[in-house]
Formats: sequence, structure tokens, C-alpha cells
Amino acid sequence: MKLRMTSAALLLSLAGAAQDTTRQTSPLTISGYAEAYYSYDFNKPADNNRPGFLYSHNRHNEFTANLAYIKAAYNTERVRANIALAAGTYINANYAAETGVMKNIFEANAGYKLSTKHNLWFDIGIFPSHIGFESAVSKDCWALTRSLMAENSPYYESGAKLTYGTNDGKWTFSALALNGWQRIKRVDANSKMNWGTQVTYKPASKLTLNYSTFYGSDKPDSVRLNRLFHNVYGIFQFSDQWGFTAGLDIGTEQKAKGGSEMNTWYSPVGILRFTPVAKWAFALRGEYYEDKNGVIIATGTPDGFRTSGISFNADYLPFSNLALRAEGRWLKSKDAIFSKDGVATDNTTTITFSAAVSF
Repeated sequence: MKLRMTSAALLLSLAGAAQDTTRQTSPLTISGYAEAYYSYDFNKPADNNRPGFLYSHNRHNEFTANLAYIKAAYNTERVRANIALAAGTYINANYAAETGVMKNIFEANAGYKLSTKHNLWFDIGIFPSHIGFESAVSKDCWALTRSLMAENSPYYESGAKLTYGTNDGKWTFSALALNGWQRIKRVDANSKMNWGTQVTYKPASKLTLNYSTFYGSDKPDSVRLNRLFHNVYGIFQFSDQWGFTAGLDIGTEQKAKGGSEMNTWYSPVGILRFTPVAKWAFALRGEYYEDKNGVIIATGTPDGFRTSGISFNADYLPFSNLALRAEGRWLKSKDAIFSKDGVATDNTTTITFSAAVSF
């Protein structure tokens, strides 16, 4: 009897181990993310909407969700796919131009590894943008809210991309064919493809350098204005406690179809982050955005959009998948582009609190 019981126990143990191995090696994973927030704009907008050039955390005096999604990811040696469905005020603001169920597609793509010897992938579908160091997922960003740079360049894109990574993991190169500038649905009467590139260099674990581009037009062929956009950034982790990120966007677009004169806009940003202990982090951000001709942000004022800003946030990270954050932010413009109590003003101050959980 004792031998039979031992054998049975052994079989159960082996079965359990097999199940654990199956779970560990399953190509399908399910994950999710939810971020709720409260933001108070001291200009007290009557409709509770923050200024129109802010798309993330853009509701005033309201407890709500910025972004919540559920994601399924499939990964094998030669095949990969991702699909994520999302909701929140970020989705409402950024996907306003999309139609039908596409308004809630955060990610939907499939890829195939073209080579058995080299890290060469072809992917097609809807992706996070290849531009910038900030994503829609606030928990992954050093600052609670997004910079003016990030808010006014693509968060997402739809198209096809070819990606090659070196075996040592130091270099990654991508070439993209895109439907448009933050577009799932192509602009009506726009028949030409848009293009993008990305080069990322990681010579060490604490240094990342990136250069991304976009070329194309987000307008119908009849009024086509070609746009060339550059994004460059570096992430420098000086120590376990101190890190610094610096980024610069520069864009040019034709003033008239077929013309040689260009409108130019640009935006530099810098973020200094201090993590004194594992559960606490602090970040100070300085930024500037200039778009005098209103290519991206139209104001109708003499000097256009020429706005600087500073923000400071404190983060409490009690668990690896939970972030509790608070941020104060001040924006100052050359012209009176903001409104307070029905009167034009040149600045706005906001405080924001958020709780984000990933699983």
C-alpha cells in the first residue's frame, strides 16, 4: 500500500510539473492595464475640458479613467500577434477621427520572422507609434502627464513595418509604410502612402539613443502638403538613483501644394528623474513647443503657439504593478491662448492625481 501511494504521489507530482511547464511555455498571454485619475485646472474650464492640444488626462474636476485596456499577445519563435481593446478619455480624445469599432482598437497586429538566422520581422496592423519616448501607458513614463511633444505627435499608427535587430541587441532598424499621421482610417481622397523610419542604439543597459522620422501628408491629394518630421531622443541612466531623458521634435510642412516654402515647428523637452529608494520616484520636466504658423496647434493669435512648461511629479510604487502618482504642471504661452472665467490668459496651472495598475 505504501508503495502504491508513493507511486500515485509521484504521478501526481509529474502531472503537476507538466502542467506548470505548459503554463510557462504557453505562447498566449493575457494582460491588462487601468489608470484612473483626477485633474484640477485652476482656470476652471466651463465644459470641464482641458485645452484642445492636450489629449491625455484632459478632463477637469472629474474622477475618470484615462486609459484601460485588455490585451492578448501570441509569441512563438517565428510568429507573433497582439490585440488590445481599450476605453477611457485618452481613447475619446485621440481616436475621434476613427470610425466604428476602430475607436476602441488600442493595438491589433500580426508578424512573421522572415529569417531563421537573423532577427528580421515583418509586421502589419495597428501599432504604438515609432515616434517618441513617451507612450499612452502613463505607468511606463517618467512623468504622470504627457509632454507637449508627445501630445502633438502620433501615439499610434497603422501600416506595415520591417524590423531588423542585431544579435547583440545594440541596434534596431525599422522601415514603415503608414496610412497617415496617427491614422487607422486613411484620409478620404488621399491616395499616397506615408513613410517612417526608426534607428535605436543601446550600447549599454543604461543608455538608449533613438532617431525616428515621418514623411507624407495627412491631407487629400487636391490640397496635399508634404510633411517631414524628425524625432530624436536619448535616455541616460547615470546611476540607480538618477536618470535624464532629452528629446527634440522638428517638423516642416509645405505652405502651399507644390511650393518650396515651409512652415516649421519644434519642441525640446528634458526630464530629470530621481529614485532615492525602490518605492519612490520624483521627476522634474521642462519643455517648450513652438508652432507659430499653426501646422499642428492653431491658435489664431499673432505669435501662434509658443508655449513653455514645467512640471513636477512624485510617485509611490508600493508594488511592481501599481503606481500612485501626483503632479503639478504650469504652462505659459507668449499669447493669451488660455481662458479663465471667460477672459483670455497666457497661462494655466493644473494638479493631477492618478492610480495605475497593470496585470
